Amino acid sequence: MATLFTGGALFDGHRYVGAGSVLVDQGRIAAVGGPDELDHPGAEVVDLGGGLLLPGFTDAHVHPIQGGLERLRCDLSGLGTREEYLAEVGRYADAHPEAEWILGGGWAMPAFPGGTPTAADLDAVVPDRPVFLPNRDHHGAWVNSRALEIAGVDVHTPDPPDGRIERDAEGRPSGTLHEGATALVARHLPRTTGADYYAALMAGQAYLHSVGVTSWQDAIVGSYSGMDDPASTYETAAANGDLRSYVVGALWWERRLGTEQVADLVGRRRAMTGGRFRATTVKIMQDGVAENGTAAMLSPYLDRCGHPTDNDGHSFLTAEAIRDAVQALDDAGFQVHVHAIGDRGVREALDAFEGTDPVRRHHVAHLQVVHPDDVPRFARLGVAANLQMLWACADDQMVDLTIPFLGEERSRWQYPFGDLHRAGARLVAGSDWPVSTPDPLQAIQVAVTRREPGGDREAFLPEQALDLETALAAYTSGSAWANGRGPDDEASAGVLRPGAVADLVVLDRDPFAGAPADVGSAQVTSTWIDGSPVYTA
Repeated sequence: MATLFTGGALFDGHRYVGAGSVLVDQGRIAAVGGPDELDHPGAEVVDLGGGLLLPGFTDAHVHPIQGGLERLRCDLSGLGTREEYLAEVGRYADAHPEAEWILGGGWAMPAFPGGTPTAADLDAVVPDRPVFLPNRDHHGAWVNSRALEIAGVDVHTPDPPDGRIERDAEGRPSGTLHEGATALVARHLPRTTGADYYAALMAGQAYLHSVGVTSWQDAIVGSYSGMDDPASTYETAAANGDLRSYVVGALWWERRLGTEQVADLVGRRRAMTGGRFRATTVKIMQDGVAENGTAAMLSPYLDRCGHPTDNDGHSFLTAEAIRDAVQALDDAGFQVHVHAIGDRGVREALDAFEGTDPVRRHHVAHLQVVHPDDVPRFARLGVAANLQMLWACADDQMVDLTIPFLGEERSRWQYPFGDLHRAGARLVAGSDWPVSTPDPLQAIQVAVTRREPGGDREAFLPEQALDLETALAAYTSGSAWANGRGPDDEASAGVLRPGAVADLVVLDRDPFAGAPADVGSAQVTSTWIDGSPVYTA
């Protein structure tokens, strides 16, 4: 049956159209017209009620199985203080006496002095069972003494090459593990069952649909941070029809190996691609995160007194190794998706993309600190800037754990969305959920205001704000392009035009008619994939 959307405004994936209507038939957009131009006898009519119809959001960097697991376990993501976290951990442990380990995560570093919670706090609420709780950015974990004991991590345990163990004044592990140090405990976690992973994917997919996300790129398809490779979960869901969204999987680049792994990745791409899942991308994690001092920087971090330290972060691959990896993957026909937070990490990624084929649609995610000399290189190289818009504000993590250790000059180089856009870079967008909310409207509000939703601090580098059309385009047509479903692709999505796939979102209001600070107040009333509803409020 055909469906006619009418009674509201349209955003077509590139620009705001204003009042209009859209006719959908057989899973595709059949026509786009003015408010009273379209008619189709027998069509189901969806009254937009003065709201906005736009293409479905594509999340170009997300971890939905990880997010789904956290929603099913000890989920701390909706809380914000040390006391709230401990109360929830204790409540969850009491409610699950059968759990061998207490697993979950989602805590925020600013809730603790220095961003480093202690094992002693967890011991007070769960003294008898091990606890392993990754933080929101999944670059660190909070563990209790029982977990450290099981893992054999003590005063004599050295820091791994790609991570750090937080310690007390006597050198004893204090309860926070950074980056590769999380593996010291994660390798001892009980195996998550295939049924658990499947339930997590279904929970994650349902949550993404509820915020208007119709397609995504899973940023890690491989074993990482205590998670098993989710490939078989996606394959099963795609084969039996439970995977309703179109998904690109970014196969994990094992940084302890070299280009000899490319042949295996090619085989995995061939074997795994089918139905609504395509394993056509490879993910390289080039550095860590700024708030724990592991993002790769061109010059050292500062200490609390503003003096240079001897720490300039971690490049998980040497400059030569990432160049070799990217060139080999480009030759093998892969899109390459790089995590780069620090200015050195970004530069190493861009250096690696020199000479690659822009048709691959390579992209660099996060882009927290970008040296001004590197901003114009994105457009020149044909490498997309993958923005996590929600992070570009002066929240507690930025003010307390980042700016003091970057210093004044580098702090002005953070999240240069406006400069990238003005320099001609192609913008795409993702949430990094469960690191932060998957709600695109919350992120877009930050992109246009540079303010934390609900916060009272001044706008953070307001000259780097995007206009609403540009931000929405990044999350729709931009990210659809990154996933191989751009306007010129056979199965085009992310746009409202005849012939495009009818992946759509209806909002309860028109954000273009309100204040920028109210963009995130808009609610999704329905989400559609191939012309069929997958979520209704």
